[in-house]
Amino acid sequence: MDFSNEAKQLFKEHYGQAPSMIAQAPGRVNLIGEHTDYNDGFVLPMALPMRTVVAFTPRNGQQVRMISKGYPAVSFDLSHDPRSLNGWVRYVAGVAHFLQEQGLEVPGFDAAITTEVPGGAGLSSSASLEVAVGMAMNVMAGSTLDGAAIARIGQRVENDIIGVSSGIMDQLISAIAVEGSALLIDCRSLEASAYPIPAGKSVVVFDTNTRRELETSAYGDRQRTCSRAAAVLGVEKLRDATLTQVNEAQLTPLERRRARHVVSENERTERAAKALHEGDAVAFGELMNESHRSLRDDFEVSSVALDTMVGLAQGEPGCLGARMTGGGFGGCAVALVDAEIAEDLARAVAQKYEIELGVEPASWVVSPGGGASVTTL
Repeated sequence: MDFSNEAKQLFKEHYGQAPSMIAQAPGRVNLIGEHTDYNDGFVLPMALPMRTVVAFTPRNGQQVRMISKGYPAVSFDLSHDPRSLNGWVRYVAGVAHFLQEQGLEVPGFDAAITTEVPGGAGLSSSASLEVAVGMAMNVMAGSTLDGAAIARIGQRVENDIIGVSSGIMDQLISAIAVEGSALLIDCRSLEASAYPIPAGKSVVVFDTNTRRELETSAYGDRQRTCSRAAAVLGVEKLRDATLTQVNEAQLTPLERRRARHVVSENERTERAAKALHEGDAVAFGELMNESHRSLRDDFEVSSVALDTMVGLAQGEPGCLGARMTGGGFGGCAVALVDAEIAEDLARAVAQKYEIELGVEPASWVVSPGGGASVTTL
């Protein structure tokens, strides 16, 4: 079933009428450039075909009523502090709060939400929700905020409401993705350039079916260590440092490893964009492999499940490179493979992974999708 249709049907079943608008925003997979976004560095994500869809209609008053498949109906008042709420409603209330803070008159509304983006897999399920509802509220308020502004609001929700000190990559790629291309994003300036995936190559996403929550993981520890390292190096962010500085500064061994990953990952990401520009899939794949080694050894955010999945993918003929993707400690891996054998490779890796770890994974052969949009029905 088309997910737009499913959201419309859920809306009609719950509210007894058809919605007036549909907003949608994709999840994402990051091809390279991990833990660089909150260091003002470079990332190279692409939007996924999996989407979060919001069917909605404005209503009088300040009450927001929502239904999402598999969850009880929820509601909140737009005057409430989103920090006082519990569960996934905080994401929606947080977006409304920060839009109102900017002077937008967000009305109450009814909404039905459906999603294909798996939660906790490192594929930005929360960012796709933030961007989709942000686009919807932007239209209902009669505003013309652009994708970058919506993305910044989503980031503020993560940072200030949810308590995850993340960068802007997830929300920005969800908002402004270009179909058929990955985007090289400068997380300081928010400048973005599109680079198509090389002809004859496909991206495969492997879900290890191991989960982590960023609020309770070591994500915050990594960010704080990066901040300490930047202070010792005398730079605003690690994006401004060089490997020579990292190697020569009076850093602790832990700070040196963390900084070395970020600085080298920024360099790899820029080189990866150049490889895409030149259609050099072999060079791109090797950079993916280097990235995983750095995330595993220097940044220490991989896991047994991720290392197993990546190793199995790298060992398959036709795989040019593979790495963990997302915040780490669980979730997904991503690989660049020959398109003609992509489906067979995905099945082979999944079967071997299940035999080795006793966990059934999921996998998807994906092409870069477009960004968020709102459609009036």
